[in-house]
Amino acid sequence: MDKDYQTWDGIADQVGILATKLRDEKFDLMMVITRGGMIPGAILGYKLGIRNIVVAAVEFYDDRTGKRGVQPTFLQFPADPILTGKRVLILDEVWDSGRTIQAVATRVHQAGGLPITAVLHYKPRMSETALEPDYYVHATNAWIVYPWSKHEKLDA
Repeated sequence: MDKDYQTWDGIADQVGILATKLRDEKFDLMMVITRGGMIPGAILGYKLGIRNIVVAAVEFYDDRTGKRGVQPTFLQFPADPILTGKRVLILDEVWDSGRTIQAVATRVHQAGGLPITAVLHYKPRMSETALEPDYYVHATNAWIVYPWSKHEKLDA
């Protein structure tokens, strides 16, 4: 599989493109998916003037085994009253299988919010859902290597 190595400047440019696509939308808050959505989310928050940013920590993969689970584990998720009646921009860096962002969007919808999904990279051939992101910058099937993911975990 081809690898696409991203740079910090390239990420900033892509977030700028995404911000342009989203500029006419109004959001009550942004929800970033950890860990990949955090850095683009911070940049996008500045570009769109969104100060209310919450986090969804979702795990499909076990970091120890590298195996994917069937159901997501929500390690952190905002309480329903924060989402009820709100337009929620859900941001992640990549839509690979689509399962993580769809699980988050489903939880937002169940809480009474209106989820709008956005990613920098959308992988249509890898997607395991008939849905696609509401907004994305690039469609690709390459393995994306983000500048923040190049660093190995420190052993204690």
